Amino acid sequence: NLISGVPRHVDGRMIAITKNAGAAIINEDRMWHYTEGVQNWDPIWPDHAIRILPGPSSLWFDAEGNRFPAPCLPGFDTLETLRHILASGYDYSWFILNQAIIEKEFALSGSEQNPDFTSGSWKVLLKSRLGKGAPPPVEAFKQHGADFVVRDNLDDLVAGMNELVDVKLDTAKLRAQVEARDAQMDNSFTKDAQVMAIRTARNYLGDKLIRTAKPHKILDPSKGPLIAVKLHVMTRKTLGGIHTNLDGEVLDAKGNTVSGLFSAGECAGFGGGGYHGYNALEGTFLGGCIFSGRNAGRKAG
Repeated sequence: NLISGVPRHVDGRMIAITKNAGAAIINEDRMWHYTEGVQNWDPIWPDHAIRILPGPSSLWFDAEGNRFPAPCLPGFDTLETLRHILASGYDYSWFILNQAIIEKEFALSGSEQNPDFTSGSWKVLLKSRLGKGAPPPVEAFKQHGADFVVRDNLDDLVAGMNELVDVKLDTAKLRAQVEARDAQMDNSFTKDAQVMAIRTARNYLGDKLIRTAKPHKILDPSKGPLIAVKLHVMTRKTLGGIHTNLDGEVLDAKGNTVSGLFSAGECAGFGGGGYHGYNALEGTFLGGCIFSGRNAGRKAG
C-alpha cells in the first residue's frame, strides 16, 4: 500500500507514450521510494503525502516491533531500509521518539512545509530552527496527523499505536528494546550503532546546532511527551527511464537515435536513462536534470 509523494499529474505516462513512439526504456527496476512517508492532514492535491526528513535519534521498528539494525537508521540508507521493511512482510514501520527529538530533528518535505526557508529571511529561519519548540508545520502534523500518536508514557503510547493497525504490538517487547537503548546513554563507550552515530553527527557544528538532538534517554519524562509515527512507503521517482545518448537524443532498442526526439531530466533517469545506479544522494538529482537538459537543448539547437 504505497502513498503518493508527487502531484496527481506526475504519473509517468509519458515514458510509456515515448516507448510506443519507438524509444528504448531501460533500468525500469530502479525505483526510488521513501520509507518515511505520512498521510497529509492538510493536502494540496488528491492523495498528497509528505515525507519526514528525520535526524538520527528516533528509534525505528518494523510492524511487529523489532528494532531496525544498522544501516537502517533514520536518515541513513533509504534503499536498504526499504528492503528491510518489505522483508518483514508489511508495508509500514514505526518511529518512536519524544518531544525533544521532534523539536530538533523533524523536517518535512515540500515548500509549503518550510515557510521559514521560503521566506528568504535568515532571521525567520534561525528563529524557527533554533527557537523553542518544533517548527509550526511539524507541530501541526503532531497534533492533526492521522499517523501520529502522542502520549505521556510508553504503555499508553503502544495502546495508541495499536489503534492504528491490525497487527498489535507487544508493550513489553518494545519496552525492553527502548530501555536497552536508553541504558547505553550511561556508557561513553557504547556499542549501540545508533547512539554512536548520534554522537558522531554532533561533532559537526551544523548538525549539533539545528539537526541532532543532544543525546538523552527516550523515556526521560523531562523530554516528553512520547511520540510514535506510523511510516508508509511513499512513491517519488524512478532512477531509470528513456534511453538517450550524451546529447539527450532518444535511442531505440537497437541503439539508433529517434529522429527529432530528445529526453532530459527525471524521465531520462536524470541523464541517459541510468545516470545513477540503484541508489543516489539527494543532492545529485537536480544536477542530472540541469546537465542533461543543457546537453539536449544544445543539440536540438
